[in-house]
Amino acid sequence: MNLKVSENHRFLTWEDNSPFFYLGDTAWELFHRLNLSEAEHYLRDRASKQFTVIQAVVLAEFDGLSAPNAQGDLPLFENDPMQPNEAYFQHVDAIVDMAESLGLFIGMLPTWGDKWNRCWGEGPEIFTPENALAYGEFLGRRYASKPIIWILGGDRPVEKDIHRKIIESMAMGLRKGDGGSHLISFHPTGGKCSTEYFPNAEWLDFHMWQSGHDRNRNNYSLISDTYRSIPVKPVMDAEPGYEDHASSFNLNNGYLDDYDVRKAAYWSLFSGAHGHTYGCHPIWQFLDYGRQSVTWARRPWRDALELPGAGQMRHARALLESRPFTNRIPDQNLVASDPGEGTDHVCATRDVAGSYALVYVPSGKPVKINLNILAAEPLSVGWYDPRTGVMRRLDEIPCDGIRTFVPPSMGPDWVLVLDDAGKKYPAPADPSRIG
Repeated sequence: MNLKVSENHRFLTWEDNSPFFYLGDTAWELFHRLNLSEAEHYLRDRASKQFTVIQAVVLAEFDGLSAPNAQGDLPLFENDPMQPNEAYFQHVDAIVDMAESLGLFIGMLPTWGDKWNRCWGEGPEIFTPENALAYGEFLGRRYASKPIIWILGGDRPVEKDIHRKIIESMAMGLRKGDGGSHLISFHPTGGKCSTEYFPNAEWLDFHMWQSGHDRNRNNYSLISDTYRSIPVKPVMDAEPGYEDHASSFNLNNGYLDDYDVRKAAYWSLFSGAHGHTYGCHPIWQFLDYGRQSVTWARRPWRDALELPGAGQMRHARALLESRPFTNRIPDQNLVASDPGEGTDHVCATRDVAGSYALVYVPSGKPVKINLNILAAEPLSVGWYDPRTGVMRRLDEIPCDGIRTFVPPSMGPDWVLVLDDAGKKYPAPADPSRIG
């Protein structure tokens, strides 16, 4: 069953209109650096942690054209996109099939951006509008029946008309090859959104931000701005700060941790994002013994699988899937106190009918909520722990006026859950623990 954009153009759903939660992980070098046994180890871990999408690149960033994959194969003959190497793509096929068997989509980037705009990186630039069309059609046809989400771009800006033509031609090729059966987005360079380059493109189904690798990056503002853009399309943060990455690429700022990746996730989701991508610095590059570290990655990728932030992402998914999904909207009017900035920023979301509200309180400070916006009598109050996925039910209260809510002393971050008690919404449940 394929994916589509929801009728209100805010979310992704399956063909039967049931919601699809895009919980991504950046595994950019997956096809290039891992053998099948290693790929299976990685994919099984991510499936067990309830990820749904693995973002990986066919023509990889690091010597992706001149350094062979783990099987000893290069992707192209003579660096020509119209001469793909069947042996290399059989390896890609095997990983795609493995992901499918585990219930995972591949967010497939046909190429990293330095192959069409070498403003930095290794390149070389190999794409023209003509061969981009042919290469896109080749990929689209090859993976037409597979669980794929196409992601064009690859961390480079569209600076010239020729860049735009290459991307548009590749999108046309993908559509021609797969018959339009898969969604397409665009992964921009740091601090940018696909709206800057393709605000009205018919082929682009949902927008992506790369908010970047800074502590307390205000991705809530970035998502909110795009949420209000016209035409309406789903939006997400497809590359926030990676766990175990030096903040702002500066060791003096320390490394981002699970708290930082939680903030990025809840801020973006509660600001209107349809889904979210997590990333881990040693994992996207699959750092291993004997391999050169990129920007101070400090542990092998297998060890990094156990960092806590990845396992905590499932709790955000479980929380949002436990409530009506496709009629959820951001609503900062719920926050009657100062919403704060940086670590203190409080972010709120609710459903259109006002039957529930979720408020992310990142720094453990009391928060005032305008209950008059909600439609519930009585109102059930609880605190959700984003570290463990445990809900603490409190009292039922009248749903009126402005009230102050104090997070539990353990923290620092919590999600305030306000429900119409009559709806009897369930406590969020990790799907891996059901049955």
